[in-house]
Amino acid sequence: MRPVTNIYVFACVFTFTLWDNIHPTVENEFIANYSSSLLTNVPKNIPVHTHVLDLSHNRISRLSISEFIYLSDLKVLNLSHNLIMELNFTVFIFNEGLEYLDLSHNNILKVYCQTLAYLRHLDLSFNKFPALPICQEFGNMYRLEYLGLSAMMIRRSDLRYIIYLQLHTVFLTLEDFSLYEPQSLTALNTRSLHIVFAANKNFSFFLLYDGMIASENLKIVNLRYTLSYKEFPSPLMLLGKIKATALILDTVDLQWTIILQIFMLIWYSPVEHLTVRNLTFRGPLEALTDPEFLPLLSSLEQLLSLDSSMKVLTLEHVRNKLYYFNQEILYRQFSEMNIDSLTIYDAYMPHMLCPNKTSSFQYLNFSHNALTDELFQNCRTLTDLKLLILQRNKFESLHKVSVMTSHMKSLKYLDMSNNLLSHNAADMQCQWAESLTELDLSSNQLMDAVFECLPVNIKKLSLQNNQITSVPKGMTELKSLEELNLASNRLADLPGCSGFTSLELLNTEMNLILTPSANFFQSCPRVRKLQAGHNPFKCSCELQDFIRLERQSGGKLFGWPVAYVCEYPEDLRGTQLKDFHLTELACNTMLLLVTALLLTLVLVAVVAFLCIYLDVPWYMRMTWQWTQTKRRAWHNHPEERETILQFHAFISYSERDSLWVKNELIPNLEKGEGCVKLCQHERNFIPGKTIVENIIDCIEKSYKSIFVLSPNFVQSEWCHYELYFAHHKLFSENSNSLILILLEPIVPHIIPARYHKLKALMAKRTYLEWPKERNKRALFWANLRAAININLPISFEANEEQNDVTSTDSRSQHVVN
Repeated sequence: MRPVTNIYVFACVFTFTLWDNIHPTVENEFIANYSSSLLTNVPKNIPVHTHVLDLSHNRISRLSISEFIYLSDLKVLNLSHNLIMELNFTVFIFNEGLEYLDLSHNNILKVYCQTLAYLRHLDLSFNKFPALPICQEFGNMYRLEYLGLSAMMIRRSDLRYIIYLQLHTVFLTLEDFSLYEPQSLTALNTRSLHIVFAANKNFSFFLLYDGMIASENLKIVNLRYTLSYKEFPSPLMLLGKIKATALILDTVDLQWTIILQIFMLIWYSPVEHLTVRNLTFRGPLEALTDPEFLPLLSSLEQLLSLDSSMKVLTLEHVRNKLYYFNQEILYRQFSEMNIDSLTIYDAYMPHMLCPNKTSSFQYLNFSHNALTDELFQNCRTLTDLKLLILQRNKFESLHKVSVMTSHMKSLKYLDMSNNLLSHNAADMQCQWAESLTELDLSSNQLMDAVFECLPVNIKKLSLQNNQITSVPKGMTELKSLEELNLASNRLADLPGCSGFTSLELLNTEMNLILTPSANFFQSCPRVRKLQAGHNPFKCSCELQDFIRLERQSGGKLFGWPVAYVCEYPEDLRGTQLKDFHLTELACNTMLLLVTALLLTLVLVAVVAFLCIYLDVPWYMRMTWQWTQTKRRAWHNHPEERETILQFHAFISYSERDSLWVKNELIPNLEKGEGCVKLCQHERNFIPGKTIVENIIDCIEKSYKSIFVLSPNFVQSEWCHYELYFAHHKLFSENSNSLILILLEPIVPHIIPARYHKLKALMAKRTYLEWPKERNKRALFWANLRAAININLPISFEANEEQNDVTSTDSRSQHVVN
């Protein structure tokens, strides 16, 4: 196809479908759109290379040659819906490439012609022409395919200039129409003729008749006749060389007698396809008893039984204004028609009769009526019927629908959507036509039991928008089923294919599926497309397998990823499934348990190692003993709750260093000026108490604690107990009560790891080192006395002359030597 033709095709679509969506803008150098811009003149800034120019829906009243002279590339021009009153085709003399010109819906009264040789589409409809505006120059437009005209009268001479044009479509608008000379339209040579009468005027039957002679495809809008049916011409007197094969009558409001006469004319004609839309038929009732009309009624039944060219009859939006009318007569006439296809849509039809003899119907469409379960029951004459459409009626029993089809031996397609169908398990066994391969049961009230009442040879099945919650596993196997639509139901999971071994396409959109089964494609190996989007997916570990399934399926998920979005949990709502990820550890329970167990074992091992390394059990035991000792002291001796210092210092030493303590330390501190009262376990531990209780008691009654450090001290466990309790007092009372004496050097590596407190004290605190030289010992004792210096309470000094009770050397029995 040449580029010019492409532009022409685009212009046709552009003109008839897109005007309402155009905004005033220059889109590019080839398309200039100025529609609905309140223009009164043609703009002067139109790009010179414009091919398509839209000036529709403005207020332009005049056109001049100067406005278009520079648009030499113009091919499409739309000037419809303006205020132009006079048209001179010389305006476009320099637009030699113009192919498409629309001047409809203006106020044009007069035309000055000029041949536009390349024009293919010319629309002058809906204007104010008194007669058809056909000039002699039109006869030279041999490329013209579409011609739109308007007039108030049509005469034979008006069409003489275009009788040799091979037109595709002629469009006539006849508003305020007053005159038609019979046989005027027969001069036209067109394939399609479209005539629009005024809505409030009587139409001309002769114009209808001549239109059927002039064209193969005829469409007439607004057929109205208010005069008596007796004044309407008899069609049977006018039978001629009708060549129309397709006839559309739109917006028909006539007396039923006139409709009958028109129908008889059409029946005798070569018309194969008749479509009547928006049909309203009225009285009068007296015609039923009119002697002049009775012969026509009697011949109608005979007429319909005869062979005719008609193959397809379509009646849409039918309204009956004729009351007390025996509709059974009408139903009988329809049922006995010898045609292939019959459509009666939106006619409030409550019933239709079964043909008395084998019918030629192959297609029946009775949608949007009031038909019930009684339709075609026990009807055995529709053996050639292949397609039956009964959507939007009042059917209730799926079982009766199946019985209705049982005698339709050729039925392949049945549409029962948008009814009130239901089926119970207690209902009788269904009896479908064996030939039925496509069934539409969408938008009914069907539940899970519907799978017990389905045609065994069905290939395409739609159960969309019902109340199905699951597909029963024990259902009758549908081995031939290839397409199944279960959208808009109440499914909680994807159905298996145990009953659909040949399934290739499955639609489960808009159900209640939270976590689709991940083994679907394993159970349904022949499925090529799965539509499972627009479900309230719960983004959890279970969904990970389904997401992984999409990656492995090779594009079998229809609508991925846009239609697959998380609904739950709330914080993930709106997230596409392709963007939802969880780790393998979060979703594998066994792996999670093993990992947690390993981490626990590692943690236990680490804690155990640290406890052993740091001797935690020992410290816990000491803490427990200290706590128990304090508790017993609290309960047994409430009068001693207020501790009174009785000693200047408590001495802690190894039994192996006792000679130095007894011969050097005690004598030098307790004798002489400023004597010091020392607490020693051999003389101050109270019999009857445990060693730990005595240690704690002595430490708390002493202002200071002196620790004699040596390698022997390190090896003594009791010394470490005393150090621990003294260190505890140091922190609990926030006092500076520790005095360290290094009797002999201690190598750090011989200190056990559990004695970390001793290591810390030696590293952080200053200690007194016992000098080996005698001349330095006086300074040592002076420093030690200064560290112990404190005045004990008076109450204790007054009684210090009392005899001391010396304890047994019970402590020595537990010393680790």
